[in-house]
Amino acid sequence: MGETTVPIMPCRTLQPVLDFYTSLGFEVTFEQRRPNPYAVVQRGGIHLHFFGMKDYEPTASYSTCCIRTDDVDALHETFRSGLRAAYGRVPVRGLPRIGPLKDTSYGVRQFLMTDPGGNCLRIAQPTGDDPRHRAAPPGTFPRALHHAALLADAKEDLTGAARIVDRALGLRDEQPAPAELFRLLVLRADLAERSGDPETSRRAQAEAETAAERLTAGEREALRDELRRLATLRDGT
Repeated sequence: MGETTVPIMPCRTLQPVLDFYTSLGFEVTFEQRRPNPYAVVQRGGIHLHFFGMKDYEPTASYSTCCIRTDDVDALHETFRSGLRAAYGRVPVRGLPRIGPLKDTSYGVRQFLMTDPGGNCLRIAQPTGDDPRHRAAPPGTFPRALHHAALLADAKEDLTGAARIVDRALGLRDEQPAPAELFRLLVLRADLAERSGDPETSRRAQAEAETAAERLTAGEREALRDELRRLATLRDGT
């Protein structure tokens, strides 16, 4: 026996969605305009189906699916390159958009990508056998990073995540270690960029660059995702 589960996701019109996925290397394997708009795209083992709805509002969509891969880093870079070629930039807010790649507290390394139809793809590579959320770690700043990352990358609540980071950075009676400060500042810059606040993003980037000078070689290796994210923010790519 062989079974396959394929998500069928909504969109207002097919063409922007199909253009988006073909820019990522997908092939349109089926397309029907009448009587009901319907299309299928495929890239390797990823199969996605779409149907058109005239009154559908993509910005209010809760449609989502999870894609498991054994090389999430390669997919993230491939998709970013495809979007850059198609749109002249890597879109990080609005529709469509692609989020940063990072390790999560629930056993996967993942990034989120939302298509023009408002459908969110959670593209993930398992990093452990337990998919449950880990408890927040002890310590003021590790706990702030934990909760802010969950809000930003599990719920896409950028405003709530920014409040947590700003509260942690504003403490006067307790100071973060250099690695904690760097992570908080990179996350703050990323949240501001994704929220359309370039001034706050640039300010946090500059502070993160200064904080990076205090990192040890071991810390820089452990923070390679954050260092890469800071570089893409700085370069606008």
